Amino acid sequence: MQDEVPKEKKPNELIHEKSPYLLQHAYNPVKWHPWNLEIFTRAKTEDKPVFVSIGYSSCHWCHVMEKESFNDNQVAKLMNKAFICIKVDKEERPDLDNTYMKICQIMGRNC
Repeated sequence: MQDEVPKEKKPNELIHEKSPYLLQHAYNPVKWHPWNLEIFTRAKTEDKPVFVSIGYSSCHWCHVMEKESFNDNQVAKLMNKAFICIKVDKEERPDLDNTYMKICQIMGRNC
């Protein structure tokens, strides 16, 4: 029996970003996209909801989510089929982080 050679991972759209946090997710099997108007237009055209993940490089739980979920091929397959997935670096976009944190608080969630 021949040893299987692992397939080379292909980068997602984050490969073109400058943020170290976004680049960290450029080879996840989840087809991440950066936050921009074009991706929201695509979500509307494809009639798909967006999945927004906001984090930063030194965030412990962000690394846990990457390891346990975003690098899992089955999870990624489901996410890629059902959503347009957007990854945001909160250090680059504190405005978005603040907005979504306020939404969590209004909903009574501990974010």
